[in-house]
Amino acid sequence: MSEAPDARRMHDANRVAWDEAAVAYEGEVDARVAFLRAGGTSFCPPERPFLRGVSGRVVHLQCAAGQDTLSFLGIGASEVVGIDISERMIACAEATGRALGARARWIRGDVLDAPADLDGTADWVYTGRGALCWLMDLGAWAAVVARLLKPGGALYIFEGHPVAALFDTEADEVRLDPDGGDYFRAEPLPSRGWPSTYVGDVLPGERSLKYERAWKLSDVVNAVVGAGLALVRLEEHPEPFWNEFPRLPDEVRRRFPSTFSLLARRPG
Repeated sequence: MSEAPDARRMHDANRVAWDEAAVAYEGEVDARVAFLRAGGTSFCPPERPFLRGVSGRVVHLQCAAGQDTLSFLGIGASEVVGIDISERMIACAEATGRALGARARWIRGDVLDAPADLDGTADWVYTGRGALCWLMDLGAWAAVVARLLKPGGALYIFEGHPVAALFDTEADEVRLDPDGGDYFRAEPLPSRGWPSTYVGDVLPGERSLKYERAWKLSDVVNAVVGAGLALVRLEEHPEPFWNEFPRLPDEVRRRFPSTFSLLARRPG
């Protein structure tokens, strides 16, 4: 499958931006180790029903600092593989996994370049929590997922709902984001910096340019199905995976979807 024009260029720009943002994670390795060693897992309530029965090898695409990846070892996975484009994020993951003596492999690279030796070895592929928006070619990504999975293996996505991305995260009422509130926008949106509720002000100086793509829910479903995977279940949830709307009352926020779950399987 041919890739979208300029996808690699924008992915590389995102790599630089995420290497900068990793500073917010590098000081938290000890806390992550303590959390996981005590039996903690970082899954949100909507994820848990979908992850019952996890076993074998889990490949986590866009794994960031690795806490979510390593959480799979606490719910039944025998080994985990994390892939991320940021060298500094992978270094955080390696440090955490090493301290835990975890059965984990970490790969620094674009997920579109997932190593061929992983083909057909994954019992589960996991991704989400703000991952898909950094990809510029969902068709190429879904083809990678399909080749990684064993026959009968499962893909589980827990991701921010594209409807939630329309709204102003700093407002105390539901209000369209003046800089990007268009559900049908097909072009990547360039920006610099991070929300104060995420990385915040830990980065000095001017931030690097990065690109986000607001994929519609239909884009995600069609990419997965187009790669030959069988859709098992799709659900939308009011629960967020991060404090995206810190000023919005909970009773208001729960009136629109914050996240969605998608479960699919490779036939056979």
